[in-house]
Amino acid sequence: MIFIHNLNPVAFEIFSIKIYWYSLAYIFGFFFGSFYAKILVNRIQCTFKSEMIDDFLTYAIVSVIIGGRLGYVVFYNFNFFLNNPFEIIKIWNGGMSFHGGFIGVIVAMFIFSRIKKILFFDLANIVAACVPIGLFLGRIANFVNGELYGTPTNGEWGVIFNEDSIPRHPSQVYEAIFEGLLIFLVLRFFLTKKYFFVYNTCAIFLILYGSFRFIIEFFREPDSHIGYILELLSVGQVLCLPMIFLGFYFLKRENDDTTRT
Repeated sequence: MIFIHNLNPVAFEIFSIKIYWYSLAYIFGFFFGSFYAKILVNRIQCTFKSEMIDDFLTYAIVSVIIGGRLGYVVFYNFNFFLNNPFEIIKIWNGGMSFHGGFIGVIVAMFIFSRIKKILFFDLANIVAACVPIGLFLGRIANFVNGELYGTPTNGEWGVIFNEDSIPRHPSQVYEAIFEGLLIFLVLRFFLTKKYFFVYNTCAIFLILYGSFRFIIEFFREPDSHIGYILELLSVGQVLCLPMIFLGFYFLKRENDDTTRT
């Protein structure tokens, strides 16, 4: 089955102001993410109350936007922005990086936990469980926008985007399902009092996201101005490797701490 992509990236207009699905994905991602975080905090014994989620939300929004933008600048198009530095602030033209936003959120969690005197991993475990919500909505918005599409496919199914007449893998949908929905369900299972430990929620997120993203990148068209590193791996795959290693490190640390106690 071949689907011809003709979706409108504009959700609606208000007084000639266009509201894009991608913008709504960010808004609803933060809204539902914060709502779910409060539920988890009330259910799990943490070093902070659910009211702190509202305080952290501002940190999260700022860190995702700044980190995501700077990550795209550094990881994906450094030479262009080096020669055109004023283009960095033009985020409305597109160009955000998950890995950059991820680093930004880590910095924000570290600062917030220090200021509020709460355990870093208590906050990080809650945030890790909520991130898949934003990932799911963001990847669906990518599909609606017809961007970040996959490699050509010779199969009986695919999507023809506006860029060409070649059926391609809907890699955005793959990512929405695996990086969003599936990770959300797995972490929801582990985030119970029975299975909740100091590091494991973060570890599972890092391992699953890094692994799923690494595999799906094989079905995703790389940025034309970058291509593959050493004609083998994409930038996204390279950035996923330290996430996977860090996740296994946290699991090992959890097991070592459990053994000692």
